[in-house]
Amino acid sequence: MAGARAAAAASAGPSASSGNPPPQEPGLGELLEEFSRTQYRAKDCSGTGGSKVERIEKRCLELFGRDYCYSVIQNVNGDICGHYPQHIVFLEYESSEKEKDTFQSTVQVSKLQDLVNRSKTARCRGRFVCPVILFKGKHICRSATLAGWGELYGRTGYNYIFSGGADDAWADSEDITEEDCALRSSDTHLFDKVRGYDIKLLRYLSVKYICDLMVENKKVKFGMNVTSSEKVDKAQRYADFTLLSIPYPGCEFFKEYKDRDYMAEGLIFNWKQDYVDAPLSIPDFLTSSLNIDWSQYQSWDLVQQTQNYLKLLLSIINSDDDSGLLVHCISGWDRTPLFISLLRLSLWADGLIHTSLKPAEILYLTVAYDWFLFGHMLVDRLSKGEEIFFFCFNFLKHIISEEFSALKTQRRKSLPARDAGFTLEDICMLRRKDRGSTTSLGSDFSLVMESSPGAAGSFTYEAVELLPAGAQTQASWRKSHSSSPQSVLWNRPQLSEDRLPSHQGLGEAKSSSSSSSNHSDFFRMGSSPLEVPKPRLAALSERETRLQEVRSAFLAAYSSTVGLRAAAPSPSGAIGGLLEQFVRGVGLRSTSSNTL
Repeated sequence: MAGARAAAAASAGPSASSGNPPPQEPGLGELLEEFSRTQYRAKDCSGTGGSKVERIEKRCLELFGRDYCYSVIQNVNGDICGHYPQHIVFLEYESSEKEKDTFQSTVQVSKLQDLVNRSKTARCRGRFVCPVILFKGKHICRSATLAGWGELYGRTGYNYIFSGGADDAWADSEDITEEDCALRSSDTHLFDKVRGYDIKLLRYLSVKYICDLMVENKKVKFGMNVTSSEKVDKAQRYADFTLLSIPYPGCEFFKEYKDRDYMAEGLIFNWKQDYVDAPLSIPDFLTSSLNIDWSQYQSWDLVQQTQNYLKLLLSIINSDDDSGLLVHCISGWDRTPLFISLLRLSLWADGLIHTSLKPAEILYLTVAYDWFLFGHMLVDRLSKGEEIFFFCFNFLKHIISEEFSALKTQRRKSLPARDAGFTLEDICMLRRKDRGSTTSLGSDFSLVMESSPGAAGSFTYEAVELLPAGAQTQASWRKSHSSSPQSVLWNRPQLSEDRLPSHQGLGEAKSSSSSSSNHSDFFRMGSSPLEVPKPRLAALSERETRLQEVRSAFLAAYSSTVGLRAAAPSPSGAIGGLLEQFVRGVGLRSTSSNTL
């Protein structure tokens, strides 16, 4: 594994040290073009569009095969789920190309396929528990939340109303088999049966931890519970699992992110909205080593909340426990791929998974498999300005530090004992790190942190930064106390690296791909979110180098294909859109954020 990591680092090295644009994976542009043009549907994989999708799926299988032996769950024409890949990969164990000839499957594919077919009705839109990452022999899975009565009996009508009348509203009706209909005709034991199959699948995959990202206990539409969740199952069928309720804002909240010039710092979700009723709930034994005050989660901005949740997920899968992890939101195609993608990229950056893939290759894999082939509706999200997809890859700059590394435990154990204090080598190795919303002194914005006794869980040290001499590079920092003795104000006379200056407006960021092609220094004042960062002179860690390359490659490809778009009205005269406008117009739904 060390050799593979060194090879990957060597292959990534030249791009990181030169001023040339990062290399793009062949087909990445075509992938983003297709992704921004239409939503993936397994049943539509025919004709010209189908050939493109087939190439994308074939490329994903090739990239998975570089480092793993795997079996395939067949979902041809969406027979199992209309918005899952046609060829669902079940990773079995790590294996190099040379060892592929000796591959022997360790799973009964027929049994797994049968469990999938029986359990799919237990979850919203038929999006069953699906393993997508293999780490230390543990499966990291994704799915939608549990289906409720409204989902089971009114799925097609519900989808039609709230999809805006789009054709894919009826796609899930084709997922209902004759066995499903017979099963649903018996009201008495309906939930015992369908959720029983779901539990069998979870146990077959050795999943113990279930992380629920919903801000609701149940999704309610027109007074009807259309979905449920494990945490409110009245029969306590999921009592043997470790349930974590980690509420995270839905895709609608990312309209606020776009409207603030793509600046996530200071953007806080409004937890006082009527429909938000799921409190954060994490067993104590999972939080003791993280040094985070979870009671303050409602005061975190979008950056800190995403960072802390990612730290939690990484600590779970990096524990000595052999159990797997399930991550889900409501439908499993917005918040779920956000964290699945961040987990995949973070573990890859540490050289722990996909060890032979280059930055451009892992980027292609996670965009294609984690987002596109699992049904993220990029076209719809772009039309509404809900840019959670862009946020995911732009967010990589906030997880480059070693505190997000799954290797840090092993590294600390291997460090020899030494005298206290700094050596000359220590001082020379100091560099810019921890660019999060509460830990960063290198970010170009003023930060006000109002913390209670533990709110600054990741800000427990005095930051030290060595800056080159010269008037142009000197940063004047000022530390002062506000009315609260635990509030710290850090000022720097520059704008955020994410934020566009107000006098320029957002027009430059929303320009065409031709105007975005000339990338300048990302850290200069007034830079666009799509400008590719230039490498810094300071030595970077392997993790930081790899994530920087992935982010740079994404920004370059995104700017030349999709770009930053203005929110446009929905093209369809959607009933759902009209209802949403009515609800907001009469004040039945409040705004979703507070801006600090």
